[in-house]
Formats: sequence, structure tokens, C-alpha cells
Amino acid sequence: MTAAVKWNLVSVEDYLSGELVSSVRHEYLGGVVHAMAGARVVHNDITSNVHLAVGSRLRGKPCRVYSSDMKIRIRRDDQVTFYYPDLSVICRSNPATDLFQDEPAVIFEVLSKATRRIDTGEKKDAYLTIPSLQVYAVVEQDSPLIIVFRRSGKKFEREVHSGLDASISLAEIGVDLPLAEVYDRVEFTPEPDNDAG
Repeated sequence: MTAAVKWNLVSVEDYLSGELVSSVRHEYLGGVVHAMAGARVVHNDITSNVHLAVGSRLRGKPCRVYSSDMKIRIRRDDQVTFYYPDLSVICRSNPATDLFQDEPAVIFEVLSKATRRIDTGEKKDAYLTIPSLQVYAVVEQDSPLIIVFRRSGKKFEREVHSGLDASISLAEIGVDLPLAEVYDRVEFTPEPDNDAG
């Protein structure tokens, strides 16, 4: 007979206070804390491009774009989760003193070999349970390709946008996002097999 593994679960309060002083960011899944890996230059280039493109189009509008330093809290019946998406667009913000947001309208994750399974599986499934979420977009690094999951009634429809001449209509926040801007000055090179982000 084997011994059961005993988890030392972390409370939400301890997790949030620890994140304030930690030099490494962590995601939180129902009491279990996971450190986040760093990212390649191309990942940061794409994330910066999306932030600039979306943020400039939201100027003067009620929605705001947040970088990967802003956590999203997901409350489900069975657990509380905190993720750091690469980018999120918030139209109804939590109080300025909060360390997280609860009501994202749009979330972007930039894929890598190390994060693909989580971003297109566990995170996607969790994000799509958020009542306020209208669009979840996963952005490829190796080619100009973005897969969008867009709310349609009670479900999400999958859209594929590819090529530098393509554009994504994010009517939910009043923005059109050209892929040429997402991938501005990005050099498409295959990721090494041991890549972390």
C-alpha cells in the first residue's frame, strides 16, 4: 500500500501577501502555488505590440489594457484560481487597492512550447467560465496566427486569424487589431526544444 501525498495548501490571503514581496510571480490553483518561468525576447515583443496596439485604441474609452503583472481571479464552486495572463482588457475594474481583477472582457496569452498545453487546456477552460469574458485569444510566436474564442450566447466559437494582412475585430471593446501590428518587427524562428517561454 502506498502513502497518500499530503498537500500543504496555501490560503488565498497568504498567497496574495506573498506575491507582494516575491521576486518571482506565482499562479494559484485552489491552494497550490506554481512559480512562473521567464519568456523569450519574441514573446515579449509580441506582448508589447499587442499592449501598444490595443491600449492606443482604447485611449479615452472605458476599457483598459493590463500587462502580465495583473492577476485574474477566477472563483468557481470547487476552488479559487489566480492566473497572470500575458494581457487582459478590463472594462469594469476592481477597486484600485486590489491586487487582481475579477471581470476581464478580453484575455491574450502568447503561446510557447512550454505553455501551450496549459494555455490551450487548463487556462482556457478556466478563463471561459468567467461570466464577463467575451474573447480569449491565443497568439502564436512562430507564425502570424491568432486563435480567438469568442462568446456567442452561452458558448464560445473558435475563430482562426492568420497572415499579416488579417485583422481581428474586437467589437466587444471597440477595437480592430491588425496582425501586422501584433507581429511588427517579429522574426519568426522555431523555438528550441528546451524553451521555457
